[in-house]
Amino acid sequence: MKYEILFIVRPDLEEAAIKDVFKKFETVLVDNGANILSSKDMGQKELAYEIKKHKTGYYFLINVESDSKAINEFDRLALISEEIIRHLIVKLDK
Repeated sequence: MKYEILFIVRPDLEEAAIKDVFKKFETVLVDNGANILSSKDMGQKELAYEIKKHKTGYYFLINVESDSKAINEFDRLALISEEIIRHLIVKLDK
């Protein structure tokens, strides 16, 4: 199955830390058997509404081909992560 994952990283982290969060979550997907088709750093954008007292965030988009194991693990870790303020996983139709 193909999935599109969008996640927003807190803007108050240093640039190196933001890149580390992105790499860490990419690694989570790969380690659990996902095949990354594309990944994109969309930069800092203003949020439509305030999330956890933040008005902006760093957006990242990853397209993967995977079974549900890698997606479930990403979802679990993103929910408990202090660095990620919001994430969305969409299953793409074939």
